Amino acid sequence: MLSLLFQHKTMSNKDVKILHIDSNHSLLWDQLEKAGFQNEADFDSSKTEIENKIQNYQGIVIRSRFKIDKEFIDKATNLKFIARVGAGLESIDCDYAVSKNIHLIAAPEGNRNAVGEHTLGMLLSLLNKLNRADKMVREGHWVREGNRGHELDGKTIGLIGYGNMGKSFAKKLRGFEVEVLCYDILPNIGDENAKQVSLPELQSKADVLSLHIPWTGETDKMINANFINAFAKPFWFINTSRGKNVVTDDLATALQSGKILGAGLDVLEYEKLSFENLFIDTEKPKAFDYLLEAENVLLTPHIAGWTFESHEKLAKVIADKIIKLYE
Repeated sequence: MLSLLFQHKTMSNKDVKILHIDSNHSLLWDQLEKAGFQNEADFDSSKTEIENKIQNYQGIVIRSRFKIDKEFIDKATNLKFIARVGAGLESIDCDYAVSKNIHLIAAPEGNRNAVGEHTLGMLLSLLNKLNRADKMVREGHWVREGNRGHELDGKTIGLIGYGNMGKSFAKKLRGFEVEVLCYDILPNIGDENAKQVSLPELQSKADVLSLHIPWTGETDKMINANFINAFAKPFWFINTSRGKNVVTDDLATALQSGKILGAGLDVLEYEKLSFENLFIDTEKPKAFDYLLEAENVLLTPHIAGWTFESHEKLAKVIADKIIKLYE
């Protein structure tokens, strides 16, 4: 990696051509241009068409339009970095890219605050039945007892994953009288906002479970029937991480049985890799149909980190990291 960084720093910025294959905040383009880099954009060509010219570029900036796989990387013979304007790198074959001395850049710092706020908003809405009550009033039904809610104070909040997103949500919870527990594969990352515990301890105590994990081979379908039933108490569930971390059939079953008291889902198992669309074309899976009808389920279209502010912050973080790479 030291030789790679040395190689980067011996190149003049004006010799570095960067291909942008997704649209982003104009700040990203402007900052890179100001720093002397050559920007080129191609938002429309197919993956094959991009592969046919990727050898002409030292950098590529993506969101999630298509997967940067081994075949793509093999054709990117001059690529020095891949920058993803977002938090996760699951659309990139990271191990293979690193083996080719390609530097990987992401920007979880850019949208962590947005995700923390969205997660808290979803939780408060679920506890107080805000979406159900709003719908009923609009339909002409003034129901008070049927919309009695729960207070967050006194609850134990369990976070799985305690990186940028988990820490942001935990910080937002400081204004409430709650116990916050976190479980993570990394040791010693608990802080003043969350106590790190084992997974069994979290499952024995949590009233709320919030996911803040990437989608990897280890987390794929992690939230299944066995995982859910290991919780000692019925709980509320929030997922602002990745949809494929959850088995939706098992989630729907747990909602029907009351094991899960309510679910706030910003992401779904059925999303395409680009996150721009669902796999659903005509016939919806039964579990998804249930989620659409359930009054204790709150759904948003992968927008937890999708604020006007984070749009600009993500661009700034990526620009700063690319520029630093060549200082």
